[in-house]
Amino acid sequence: MADHTLINDPQGGIPRLREIMRALRDPDSGCPWDIEQTFASIAPYTIEEAYEVADAIERQDWTELKGELGDLLFQSVFHAQMAEEAGMFNLDQVADTMSDKMVARHPHVFGSESRDKSAEQQTRDWEAIKAEERASKNEAGALDGVAVGLPALLRAYKLQKRAARVGFDWPSTDMVLDKIVEEAGEVIEARDRLGQAELEEELGDLMFVLANLARHLKVEPEAALRAANAKFTRRFGRVEALLAAQGKRPEDSNLTEMDRLWDQAKAEEKA
Repeated sequence: MADHTLINDPQGGIPRLREIMRALRDPDSGCPWDIEQTFASIAPYTIEEAYEVADAIERQDWTELKGELGDLLFQSVFHAQMAEEAGMFNLDQVADTMSDKMVARHPHVFGSESRDKSAEQQTRDWEAIKAEERASKNEAGALDGVAVGLPALLRAYKLQKRAARVGFDWPSTDMVLDKIVEEAGEVIEARDRLGQAELEEELGDLMFVLANLARHLKVEPEAALRAANAKFTRRFGRVEALLAAQGKRPEDSNLTEMDRLWDQAKAEEKA
């Protein structure tokens, strides 16, 4: 019979979590679902857990944040366990790699460099160090290393940020706004005269430039869109509540009434 002393220790910390993961993946006595998982099948859960961490922070729910950080940590443990089984690396090596990276990227904290420099200079130094790291991985292109699996809006932002570092950038926000007007016109033309594939392409171009506008305005577009989603959810929930007070649901209403209630919800927030 397996010794589950550590697994049942409520204060076992990370060693306990690693032991639980090993037990779940045990080919003889583990969980069938956990055993059949692969890096590819687990990756979507990893992304989902990262977003749930961000959601808890957005809502300032610190109790839930503890649980969500645990879920995200478990994803790292899961991937590391699968890697260890394949003879590639283990969780300790993951931690060591991260530690080495942080020490190397902070010579002003862990090395001989002075801490007496501006945040802008530290950012430039950070980018220079990362560029050296990319070069060591034979990532010669300016856009190399921007993860394909990032959410599209975030990847657009990062791609444009990389391109701007080598001078491929509009010099003013006004020029970005002009480009948005141009791309919006092309969306209208595609809608009226072209097919669905062309419309999708032109709409993608418009969204790409909107991400660039956010960068020029020093706004993180993913965060801005999350906030807009939260605002929409909150205000539409108020519309539903106002309708419910009349014994109605949205499907019992019409756009004119719901638009009026939306304006009321908006005014209540600003009062």
